[in-house]
Amino acid sequence: MPRLARIELRDLHLPVSIGTYGPSDVVPDSHILELTLAIAPDLVQIAADDMVNVFDYDPLIAKIAEIARSRTFETQEYLMTLISQACAAYDVIEAVELCLRKSPVLGGTGSLGVRLVLGAEDLAALRDQNRVAQ
Repeated sequence: MPRLARIELRDLHLPVSIGTYGPSDVVPDSHILELTLAIAPDLVQIAADDMVNVFDYDPLIAKIAEIARSRTFETQEYLMTLISQACAAYDVIEAVELCLRKSPVLGGTGSLGVRLVLGAEDLAALRDQNRVAQ
C-alpha cells in the first residue's frame, strides 16, 4: 500500500445562507462542510515538531468561512466551486474531496449533500484558471 496523508475537516457548520424558500418549504438551519485534503506524507510524518514542516490549514479554513459569509448563495454547488478554488490556491494540496450538506430537508428531518472529488489534474486546471483570472 502506498504511503498517503490526508487532512480531514468534519462537521464544520458554515455561517452561510443558501437558497430561496417559499412559505411552506423546509428551510435548512445548518450547512455542514466535510473536507478531505490529500497532501504529501512528508508534511505529516515530520522529523521535528515545528510548524514550518507541516501544511498550515488554518488560513484555508478562515478563507472558507470568509467565502461563506460573503453573500447569500442560490446554490450549494456555487459555494462548493468557490471552496474548491480556495483549495486550489495551495500547491501542497494534491486532491480534494468536499461534501456540503444541509439539514433538515423533508418534514424537518434528514440531510441532503452534494459531494465533489477533485484529483491532481482537476486542481492543476483550477490553478491555471485562477492564474488567468488574476
